[in-house]
Amino acid sequence: MEKLILLMVIFGTCCAAPQDLSGKVFVFPKETNTDRVVLITPKTRFNSVTTCLRYQSDLSRTYGIFSLATPTFNNDFLIFKGNAESDISMRARDMLAVFTSLKLDANTWHSMCATWDSSTGLAQLWVDGKATTKKFVQTGAITGAPIAILGQEQDTYGGGFDAKQSFIGMITDFHMWDTIIPTCEIRRYMEDKHFSPGNVFSWKALDFQVKGQVLMELASEVM
Repeated sequence: MEKLILLMVIFGTCCAAPQDLSGKVFVFPKETNTDRVVLITPKTRFNSVTTCLRYQSDLSRTYGIFSLATPTFNNDFLIFKGNAESDISMRARDMLAVFTSLKLDANTWHSMCATWDSSTGLAQLWVDGKATTKKFVQTGAITGAPIAILGQEQDTYGGGFDAKQSFIGMITDFHMWDTIIPTCEIRRYMEDKHFSPGNVFSWKALDFQVKGQVLMELASEVM
């Protein structure tokens, strides 16, 4: 069996139905302003957000990890690696909070969860089992048809990609909920134990499109 499975290299190829990606990893192999994974959901309102994923990269520059845009805001929800090696930026409704002094070693798998509550405006990160302090970002629900992307940061609704902000590395186990999930569930995700999968995006039933050259590898070969 070949180690590397080519998902698609033709722009616009898409999945016919949600797929169970358990045991698989998306590989973003090069700097580009085209290659990305577009995640599809019918939901158009988010009063709260929790996202969880595992990723590995050797980049020292800035890069987008997860970007959700609506017709109202290009950065309605964004997780972005900042200039400093230990910083992660989170945007909600186009406003920013920066989480600093994180341990983000290169060439190391990291488990990361991000939460944001539209009623209080408070956001928090969890990295490899450790929670940050909570910071204010913005209040107000996210509304409108979302375009959600792994591997690029949107500067326009569904576009405006900058190769110098593209993600190079591997991503797996992505989930998103439209609630703040309990701390015990976040801990179970961090410890790779059974947890309730995302109700917006679930790695176990993911509806997605790949644009450009994004590959898939078995997790057992790289983790």
